[in-house]
Amino acid sequence: MRFYVYEGDLKKDIELHSFDERRAFRSDICINSEKFNEQFGNKAFFFLAYYDKTNASVGVIVNDDINVSSKVKAFIKAIGFELDIKESHEITIVSFLQKIGSSSRLDLIDDLDEVLGKFRLAPLRNYCFNDGTDRVVEAIGKEEIYKNASLLLSESRLKEELDRIYVPRRNKAVHGFPVHYLVRTDDEEERNAAITALAQALYANKRINSLRLCQVAFGRPYDVGLSVVKNLINCSIDGMFILRFAGNSEGESDIADRIIGIIEEISELICKYSDKVQFVLCLPRECTRAKDMFFANLGSLSFIEIEEDLATGDRAKEYLDNMVSHSKLRADKKLYGRLKEDYGYLAPELRELFNSWYSDKMKTSVYPQYKNSVTVKNTIQTKAPEGSAYDKLQEMIGLERAKSIVNQALDYNKAQKIFADKGMKFERTSMHMVFTGNPGTAKTSVARLFARIMKDNNVLSKGHMVEVGRADLVGKYVGWTATIVKKKFEEAKGGVLFIDEAYSLVDDRDGLFGDEAINTIVQEMENKRDEVVVIFAGYPDKMEQFLQKNPGLRSRIAYHVPFDDYSIDELCSITDLIAKKKGLILADDAKEKLRGIFDIAVRDDDFGNGRYVRNILEKAKMAQASRLVTMDYDLITMEDVKTIVASDIEMPPKKAEKARFGFCA
Repeated sequence: MRFYVYEGDLKKDIELHSFDERRAFRSDICINSEKFNEQFGNKAFFFLAYYDKTNASVGVIVNDDINVSSKVKAFIKAIGFELDIKESHEITIVSFLQKIGSSSRLDLIDDLDEVLGKFRLAPLRNYCFNDGTDRVVEAIGKEEIYKNASLLLSESRLKEELDRIYVPRRNKAVHGFPVHYLVRTDDEEERNAAITALAQALYANKRINSLRLCQVAFGRPYDVGLSVVKNLINCSIDGMFILRFAGNSEGESDIADRIIGIIEEISELICKYSDKVQFVLCLPRECTRAKDMFFANLGSLSFIEIEEDLATGDRAKEYLDNMVSHSKLRADKKLYGRLKEDYGYLAPELRELFNSWYSDKMKTSVYPQYKNSVTVKNTIQTKAPEGSAYDKLQEMIGLERAKSIVNQALDYNKAQKIFADKGMKFERTSMHMVFTGNPGTAKTSVARLFARIMKDNNVLSKGHMVEVGRADLVGKYVGWTATIVKKKFEEAKGGVLFIDEAYSLVDDRDGLFGDEAINTIVQEMENKRDEVVVIFAGYPDKMEQFLQKNPGLRSRIAYHVPFDDYSIDELCSITDLIAKKKGLILADDAKEKLRGIFDIAVRDDDFGNGRYVRNILEKAKMAQASRLVTMDYDLITMEDVKTIVASDIEMPPKKAEKARFGFCA
């Protein structure tokens, strides 16, 4: 299906003075247009898109192999116009819908809904076309097509296919598509240029009859309805249709069931229309699992793979030279000095290298008055994480792994801003986590601080934490659990969903409510991965059982953060920190006594770590109060009120030794 507009000058000016004259004029055009179009059915439709006193344009939709130019001339004559056509060109769906809508508002078309329905375009009237969804490329010659291809890192494989395209087909009466295409690259410009070259060559050799390229992106975060995809494919019959899978290499191991279902549906459409539409499937370079899933569903169809090669040495320099030539600047040693020896570059890496050089060059050679300005990259890289929550986390004793994970998340967010500044787009990585550790190792405290830190640094929108356990997620009756879990995810949007003692969701028997909760959690983790961070917490051994319960659960968790038991030195430091926050002073004898208590306590299986320290200090404060009230009030100083001494600290009772059976020496 093709869309055209023909524009020209009227040979005779239109003179309409009254409202009745204009209405009668438009009515005649409408009637004559309807009569003219009756001969085509759903093969074509011609309409007057615009006119004024001296100019006019005609819009056309063609669904068959007809001589459009001659039919446009016949249409112009049928509506009583004398038009000297100056130019004509193919247009996008968006442009066509705008023109035919404008014509309808001028009462130049009798029934717009009937026309759009006839060509199955009605559902697209309200579809939001994104940039790049629909574009028309220029028809150029073979020499220029090959020249453009030589500038790409996918040159070798692309030229091989161009050579095949330019081999004439043996039976000109047969029309179809012997192969389809798989383009694998992470660089948008490289991808678009390769597809453009293919389309121009296919058009020049009459393998497709349209220069309009329609593209749909699907997969996270895109949710394009299947009915819309069908309608867009219908608009691309005898032309090219591009399906871009918006996955990534990091996320390929956790493709959700929802994405798998979409791949199956898309593959079914490709198979159904494979003899009518030239398909181009676009995947990230390293997304091998998605490729395997597509090929498993695409039956006997053949695909030619177009993939960028690694550029080293002179090839990398040549690629940079091409970008320099378009910038109108002159290359220098600083640009080539950025290239590493024996390093294979991909297009995004060379583009980043060039953009960095270009930014410096603009500030030093073109606009030297800006040479001392600080780049966004330097500003972001040197900017310290914001917020008191981050400071509190850094103050906490131990927890080096947890602190490292938080810093990784913040660094990734900084990198996104740098990439955006360079024109590169990357999805936010999943940040779901598992906290494993014994009681009192600060798992809940760190989770709360993590949520606030992410909010303070604009990673999460709200930064709150919703804390739940089994009782908060499992319903009493069949069908309740999934709804409850989804509500908790909605409640946690923009923040953290903290699932404490997550292993308690594992039931003794399969198929119970706990399993339903886990399955729904897995689904929601994927659906809301950009809005909610899920943190599972619990004892190390029991959490391992929990992760094994659902095959897709482990792969969706980006970070496994162990919270080790505190050492004696760390427990002493924690005691000092808590005492300081409470305005207390620990006497030397108190510190010595506490060290001895901790030395005994860490050997118990049910040792409470930080919680144990807080309990000891709370009891010490009560003991101190009892001691002070027996003293002479006038002799009590402020230092006495603040100081905890050894006698205030109670030695824990000795646990009875377990009875041993057998013989001993």
